[in-house]
Amino acid sequence: MGKVTLPEKVMLFSSVIHHEKAPVDRAMSKLEESFGPSLMTTPSVPFTYTDYYFKEMGAPLFRFIIAFSELVERDSMPEIKIMTNKMEHDFLDEGNRTINLDPGILSQENICLATTKPYSHRIYLGKGIWAEITLIYRGESYQRLEWTYPDYGSNEFIEIFNNLRKSYRRRLKCPQA
Repeated sequence: MGKVTLPEKVMLFSSVIHHEKAPVDRAMSKLEESFGPSLMTTPSVPFTYTDYYFKEMGAPLFRFIIAFSELVERDSMPEIKIMTNKMEHDFLDEGNRTINLDPGILSQENICLATTKPYSHRIYLGKGIWAEITLIYRGESYQRLEWTYPDYGSNEFIEIFNNLRKSYRRRLKCPQA
């Protein structure tokens, strides 16, 4: 029989998709107010992997990743996704989103996204929220899976997450660092 143990805390991050007139600074302030100071924010780059959001949000769209300094419990994902959904609602323009927030967690072993949509490869967490393992760490890098979104499976995203993993591992060994 295995011994029940609690897992180590994880690094919280969020993808932020926005159109050019979105109140990004206000959204960043809300995110940091809710989840603590950012550890890293990538530059905002054109979001070209899908036109899924164009009808609601318009085009062109842009995306950046923000990672937070404070580590979180793994089981906090439902509450975090509910909070980011409320933030999206706070920034609606004529009933349409101006900002899309997709929170996730980074651990030594994987990248996991929170979602409101069930699917065969997602596990229900509670409160209407599912978890999707999007990347797994194998060898010396995160690796894509058959269902990984193309942007998350891109070399650029994998490099971002590999660098964040190094920072996360330093934090685990030396929490004050």
